Amino acid sequence: MFNPVNIGFLRIGWIDVVDVVLVTALFYQIYKLLTGSVALRIFLGFLSVYLVYLVVKAAGMELLTMILGQFMSVGVLAGIILFQQEIRRFLLNIGKATAFERMRMFSWRREPPQQKMSITPFVEAAKSLASKNTGALIAFQQASDLKFYAESGDLLDAAVSKRLLLSIFNKTSPLHDGAVIVSGHRIKAARCILPVSENPDVPAALGLRHRAAIGLSEVTDSVVLVVSEETGQISIVHGGEVHRNLSTADLRAKLNELLFDGQPKTASSSTRTAEEVAA
Repeated sequence: MFNPVNIGFLRIGWIDVVDVVLVTALFYQIYKLLTGSVALRIFLGFLSVYLVYLVVKAAGMELLTMILGQFMSVGVLAGIILFQQEIRRFLLNIGKATAFERMRMFSWRREPPQQKMSITPFVEAAKSLASKNTGALIAFQQASDLKFYAESGDLLDAAVSKRLLLSIFNKTSPLHDGAVIVSGHRIKAARCILPVSENPDVPAALGLRHRAAIGLSEVTDSVVLVVSEETGQISIVHGGEVHRNLSTADLRAKLNELLFDGQPKTASSSTRTAEEVAA
């Protein structure tokens, strides 16, 4: 049993050690969320104002203390407004780490296993679009609900096929400008508007499609497929990280890894149907 240690006037127990470790871990996670974003500068500015408030309060400057005190009194509310995207990402990471989904395994009512979605139409469509330097943006819904973004475009609720994807992203199609959102085995919507990343560290070589893909991956756990209109390169974006210049084999492997947790495909999903071949 850990006995309290006296250091001068301080009395340190095992609860204090755990407290310090947890606070350190919390601040480290906050730092990771804010690093490389405008929010980090806002946080440093907010911290600077708070330090000035402490100094003027200790110095007895009543007028300035009163003014800054009014600002500090709404600090929590202002922080929620300013850092709403970072707070959303933080809560999303916590939700992904919980075992609520695993607890469903012990449920008395077993749900039938769902067949995996075939990624062949997406791989072949991306290959065809890249060869013609035709841009594309496809978001695969995971645990985060993309209904809000789907409603910003045109709802389709159509079966996935290579022909449909090529038709949507054809440069003469009225649906080509925007993102396609895929949920389950269906194309839910096209011409959808995605949030653009404000990260200043995003390379200038990446265009608006890539920034929109990064922006969506920063606030949700979605996997986004991007085909560059300028270079024809194929990229996968997840968690704010961009995997660029993928070959067809790399694209298939990356989609399997991110969408299916790296599990090998079942015979039903690995075998190409006649419809996919024809597409």
